[in-house]
Amino acid sequence: MKVALQDAIQRLEQTDGPFLEVFKHGSLSVEVYQPNQIDLQQPHEQDEVYIIISGKGTFLNDGVRTSFQTGDFFFVKAGHAHRFEDFTEDFKTWVIFYGPKGGEKA
Repeated sequence: MKVALQDAIQRLEQTDGPFLEVFKHGSLSVEVYQPNQIDLQQPHEQDEVYIIISGKGTFLNDGVRTSFQTGDFFFVKAGHAHRFEDFTEDFKTWVIFYGPKGGEKA
């Protein structure tokens, strides 16, 4: 199964929302996400990974702020507060949710 980045972005641009699920298999869900000026995310029930497609800004993850740019990878534990802040207009990211509700055990 292949999901081409440009196809995912084009499909996202045709929706009314900031995200689009592009793949689902079992507990795995892959989305492309592009918030408009403000990231209104709330904590999620599953662990998640972000891989930055484009743009730069600041990522708040469980109280810690980190700068980001294209190509960076972030992991967020299930239930942790997180959001992107002060991001550029071209910001887009892959979002990968996986595992059981409550997150994987270490």
